[in-house]
Amino acid sequence: MKIFLFNIILALIWTAVTATFSFGNLLIGLILGYLVLIVVSPAIDDSNYTRRVWKGITLILFFLKELVVSSVRVAIDVMRPGFHMKSGVVDVPLTVTSDLEITLLANMISLTPGTLSLEVSDDKKELFIHAMYIDEGVEHVRKEIKDGLERHIMEVTRGVQIHDK
Repeated sequence: MKIFLFNIILALIWTAVTATFSFGNLLIGLILGYLVLIVVSPAIDDSNYTRRVWKGITLILFFLKELVVSSVRVAIDVMRPGFHMKSGVVDVPLTVTSDLEITLLANMISLTPGTLSLEVSDDKKELFIHAMYIDEGVEHVRKEIKDGLERHIMEVTRGVQIHDK
């Protein structure tokens, strides 16, 4: 968290030096501050801030890709005559443990067309979701969530690389 604040301070210094207080200039300051932090991070960063920023960008891009793919799939299915989906409720065992991680995962699942988070078990070990497409099986849906969104969320929140199995 200290490194993030240092990045903001560097951005504010940039805007003060350039004497242009605008959103675009502040964004440039954040980027330049981040580049400075990449250089000095081995000496001062024990929280993997620079890695986590990249993982956050990766999570956003992955979510946007999933959003587009699922939107197209649902749109095509809605426009085709007949009933082509096989839906159902799937229980997904959770590796994420904190309330932030669980909430982020559940919300990203709900924001993706074709899936909806229903409930988290009392012990926070399972997430129940409704999926429009379980054509390839329940295990396939579980694997997509665990290897996709959950893995990316853990890489951002925990700051470590999660290796594929």
